[in-house]
Amino acid sequence: MVSETTIATLTALSVTASLPFFLYGAWIMLQTETVTWDVLIYHLKFIVVGLTLTTVPMVTWMMPRLFDQLGGLSALHAVLGLQAYALLVFALTGIVRIFQAKREADLYRNPDQDIDLNDLHENMSAWRGRLRIGVFGYVVFWLLAWTVGLYRYFLRYWL
Repeated sequence: MVSETTIATLTALSVTASLPFFLYGAWIMLQTETVTWDVLIYHLKFIVVGLTLTTVPMVTWMMPRLFDQLGGLSALHAVLGLQAYALLVFALTGIVRIFQAKREADLYRNPDQDIDLNDLHENMSAWRGRLRIGVFGYVVFWLLAWTVGLYRYFLRYWL
């Protein structure tokens, strides 16, 4: 049987390993002047890996153990993580609209890879704004939850 310390270490490593994927995904969007469909899909490939590296350990190991150890730092860690995912859902409401606009413009069957996403719909800038706010909030709360989680890890398994 694998020890709790080993599982905690693997969880901490997995969540920490997601950070470079988030950062590279953000860098892709920041360095691109015109966001085309290909750029968006390329960006999402890295974001999905980062989300998987964070979400799988959270759902399979952290959440089932939460109520057994619910206290000050674990409650703070859970609240910060919950806020991160709430803002991710807010961001997804923007990306869903962006996907819908792409489909309505028939750019799935007849892709024009040089089209600017803002040209697809009159509300695109609002949807992209929602996406940006959600992503920024997710990253801020993710970093806070990650910091508290690492602090809890070191207190529990190293001290």
